[in-house]
Amino acid sequence: MAPARHARGFTLVELLVALFAMALLAVMSWRGLDGMARAQAATATRADEVLTLQVGLAQWGADLDAVVQLPGAAALDWNGRVLRLTRRDTTNAMSGVLVAAWTARSGQWLRWQSPPLTTRGQLDQAWLQADQWSQNAGDEERRREVAVIPLQEWKIFYFRRDAWTNPQSSDAGSAPVLQPGLTPEAAAALAAQTTPVIPDGVRLVLVLPPGGALAGQITRDWVRPTIGGGKS
Repeated sequence: MAPARHARGFTLVELLVALFAMALLAVMSWRGLDGMARAQAATATRADEVLTLQVGLAQWGADLDAVVQLPGAAALDWNGRVLRLTRRDTTNAMSGVLVAAWTARSGQWLRWQSPPLTTRGQLDQAWLQADQWSQNAGDEERRREVAVIPLQEWKIFYFRRDAWTNPQSSDAGSAPVLQPGLTPEAAAALAAQTTPVIPDGVRLVLVLPPGGALAGQITRDWVRPTIGGGKS
């Protein structure tokens, strides 16, 4: 009669080796999933920042496209700290004009916009308020500002007389100041002798801070629609 065969089980060493192999596979799988999650999060962050930058630059171009020159008032002004402009209200042409402003403060590129303006006094007040907002914004001004993107530095250049120049140079010109009692012909002659405030082009140079999804220098050129056929 043949002897009975006993079932052979795993030894302790074999069990430990199997457990180690399973633990190693689990660690490798977790690292792979963690890497995929981090890559996905980084891609989403970069996509959000790119979209935000595109929206900001589109608004910048829309502001410049809508610039309007009013008699005796500045249409566009850069004082080294804030770019202010008087623009049409494209949402409601009957509501008046707007003052929009762009500045950099606390490491952010910011935009501010006034409510619709219908009188010269309101326009002058909004023009001053935009400058005050760029220096020391109060609660009222902050409610009308929008933070666009983190910013390290920015520069503005005007295209005048076939060259990019400093907006604060003597070539910048100024809006004609119309004195009371001038005839329409005299006012037109005075305006014709004054260098136009709105330049042929505006160059925006943004320097984005390092460490983010977007970094480095970005240059955006805008061409006055009457010169560039409506393209910027």
